[in-house]
Amino acid sequence: MTTEAVAPLLVIRGLRIEGRAEESWHEIVCGVDLTLHRGEVLGLIGESGAGKSTVGLAAMGFARDGCRISGGSIEFDGIDLRAASRSVRRGLRGKRIAYVAQSAAASFNPAHRLLDQYCEAPLIHGVMGRAEAEHDAVDLYRRMQLPDPDEIGFRYPHQVSGGQLQRAMTAMAMACRPDLIVFDEPTTALDVTTQIEVLSAIRDIVDQFGTAAIYITHDLAVVAQMADRIKVLLRGEEVEEADTRTMLAAPREAYTKSLWAVRSYQRDERPPPPDAETPVVEMRGVTAGYGSLDVLHDVGFRVHRGRTVAVVGESGSGKSTAARVITGLLPPSAGEVLLDGVALPPDYRRRARTQLREIQMIYQMADTALNPKHRIREIVGRPMAFYLGLRGRALEARVRDLLALIELEPDEFIDRLPSELSGGQKQRIGIARALAAEPRLVICDEVTSALDQLVAEGILRLLDRLQTELDLAYMFITHDLATVRAIADEVVVMKEGRVVEQGPKSAMFRPPHDPYTELLLSSVPEMDPDWLDRLLSERASGVGGATDAPAARP
Repeated sequence: MTTEAVAPLLVIRGLRIEGRAEESWHEIVCGVDLTLHRGEVLGLIGESGAGKSTVGLAAMGFARDGCRISGGSIEFDGIDLRAASRSVRRGLRGKRIAYVAQSAAASFNPAHRLLDQYCEAPLIHGVMGRAEAEHDAVDLYRRMQLPDPDEIGFRYPHQVSGGQLQRAMTAMAMACRPDLIVFDEPTTALDVTTQIEVLSAIRDIVDQFGTAAIYITHDLAVVAQMADRIKVLLRGEEVEEADTRTMLAAPREAYTKSLWAVRSYQRDERPPPPDAETPVVEMRGVTAGYGSLDVLHDVGFRVHRGRTVAVVGESGSGKSTAARVITGLLPPSAGEVLLDGVALPPDYRRRARTQLREIQMIYQMADTALNPKHRIREIVGRPMAFYLGLRGRALEARVRDLLALIELEPDEFIDRLPSELSGGQKQRIGIARALAAEPRLVICDEVTSALDQLVAEGILRLLDRLQTELDLAYMFITHDLATVRAIADEVVVMKEGRVVEQGPKSAMFRPPHDPYTELLLSSVPEMDPDWLDRLLSERASGVGGATDAPAARP
């Protein structure tokens, strides 16, 4: 029986949503229609600010702070969510409609263990008892390929990596086996190898339980693997909608075609630095960890001025831990970090202000990196006041210059709060804040992971231009190998806290590779709806590296 022959699970007609800026309201979603059947996956795509997440939340009858649903109808399984009482909507959320947020770090309660937070929804909604919920959690943790599934639930959110936390949240959303799950960029924080496991697990849940899903993403290769149909949004308006294969093969609208274009930017190859040149920053034989657990083991690499070193590897491989050591947030138990050939104090509290200024960081999770109570002028202006002594008009002018540099209109954004920005806009503010100190090394921790393809390319071009003009050194932590191709001069591959391969980018993408590097390269999604099935089949038969991946769909 086709989906058209049965009543749809979700019907949205003429959806209009307004957002508040200062004292006035303006429309941010403009008459969107959406129909979804049980077991069907609809992909919502579009650039940052298109309204994807806003529409996804509206499917739950919810509007975030500063927004209101001003028109249209939302009907879930015959229930009018706009007319329904608050208690009815609360009874549906978490039980029959679940949500997987883009930023897991901002979504978990830091004071409670993962297992307690998993069990909360099944207990509140009376789906299962505590013992059954705990057993179910371990089962889903195992299916999400989380390490030590029997014990990881007893950790607090800060004790797991960003990618592991994202998988734990995906498992938590599935706890009540809902009829509809809204996935809001669920693999944004994941490395390519982990992403495959999570995508496969999500598809299995949808197939086995007939769960419908709205899959929000800016990663076109990912949506090609997940969605039955794709809807394209631009500035809150529908551009076009079609089944996935039709959309990939023959998009009608020029905007959709621009999204489909493979990222074109790739910086010209730069000559290696002279052998005698002192690197801006060097790690030598660094071992570091948390408590008695070592996370880094004898790690060493160099970052020279005017060059970009990309550090790649799976979630939990030690990439961000290496950055914490360089910035002095995590003193190593062995080894040292040198700035211009001089050893830095291992603890940032013992470093001089000039040493602190020289190394700045752009964080992965913009949602948690920006103070929600401070306006943009304060967030960007504070490093200038602290490190450069700017005050008054000079400070105001420099803040405006930086906002223009990251392509945000100063008059429009300077007095906004972070909650009034899209995910991509928040990340741009993080970049401006790092540049405000006028550093020599900028550590970019997954800075484009939350951005759509078009915006990400603009950010990479911006960073490249700034590097050329200011002779900046970049340490670029990423799991996106397209980003590595675009911007890196040298590549450091890490696994389980060790460097398994490093060298010029040209060598990284030319065989022969270390087996782990080969696994990373083979795990990059392709714009082919059959790619994931083909890869899982190859790996199940022992071709192409990993053999423990779930089987492809029949």
